[in-house]
Amino acid sequence: MDFGAVLQTNPPASRTVHLATLAEQYGFSHVWTFDSHLLWQEPYVIYSAILAATRRVTVGPFVTNPATRDWTVTASVFATLNEMYGNRTICGIGRGDSAVRVTNGKPTTLKELREAIHVIRELANSRSVDYHGATLRFPWSHGSELDVWVAAYGPLALKLTGEVGDGFILQLADLDIAKWMIETVRTAASNAGRDPYAVTFCVAAPMYITDGTDAGLAHAREQSRWFGGMVGNHVADIVSKYGTGGAVPQALTDYIAGRTGYDYNSHGRAENDHVDFVPDAIVDRFCVLGTADEHIAKLEALRELGVDQFAGYLQHDNKEETLRQYGEHVIPALSDHVTAKS
Repeated sequence: MDFGAVLQTNPPASRTVHLATLAEQYGFSHVWTFDSHLLWQEPYVIYSAILAATRRVTVGPFVTNPATRDWTVTASVFATLNEMYGNRTICGIGRGDSAVRVTNGKPTTLKELREAIHVIRELANSRSVDYHGATLRFPWSHGSELDVWVAAYGPLALKLTGEVGDGFILQLADLDIAKWMIETVRTAASNAGRDPYAVTFCVAAPMYITDGTDAGLAHAREQSRWFGGMVGNHVADIVSKYGTGGAVPQALTDYIAGRTGYDYNSHGRAENDHVDFVPDAIVDRFCVLGTADEHIAKLEALRELGVDQFAGYLQHDNKEETLRQYGEHVIPALSDHVTAKS
């Protein structure tokens, strides 16, 4: 299993770069950041600094969208970073949430998402593509490589992911829901004539290492409850479209019954003060909390379901210690063991 660290680009940017370098030192293969240009600093500028300060990690947005940036500009950024630092970028993309809603916009259609994925991937892989009636290509880009992973929850978005995504990003770590969604994406890939096992599966959720006490777990829950509110935004969209009659797992829809609204000013923040509707049971199911051994057990279960990467959100008060515990205990436990002599 690979491991990613998901960061917010809060100022100072040097702090984000510092956390990215720590993640690499502790064995994380990916460093992801939020992409919401009003709520946080511009991530693509910071990617350049992260890549300059590291040697191995792959960086990318978690996630970008087709609405706030011209698709050719997005592709150009990735191709440029790849030319500067080697092929160490990746593109996570979805229909759009905070980046578009804060500007009073709305998520794109799945048709637009599908088209954007194609344009971004072709150009950023140094290939030509038809765009707005013209055939375009970056004449300066040679040998650039970019995978595009799709973030999705609803049935049609999962179908699109299986049909065109290089990877699937599921932003919650509930075992039952992950099993259903992975199977749904694989079925869509197979129906589209693709190898269903060629799609990379990434589960993302807050990760918080505790001391094993009840008080420690209670604190971790409060630091992570914001995540249930963030997921609730997407679930609310699904419920408004499909209702609660079985198009998606009941475990994903039941908890938002008490949801009354959402303030994007505290989006993705531990101090979010309007997520009281998220019960402890959902926090425990959606997140990865507890001792290092409890993290290992849950991640092993996710790996058995076919999860290739766990991307842990670091939006809490214990960032460095969580990275250390993962580097010294969790990542080694889920890595292939090689002996010097056999």
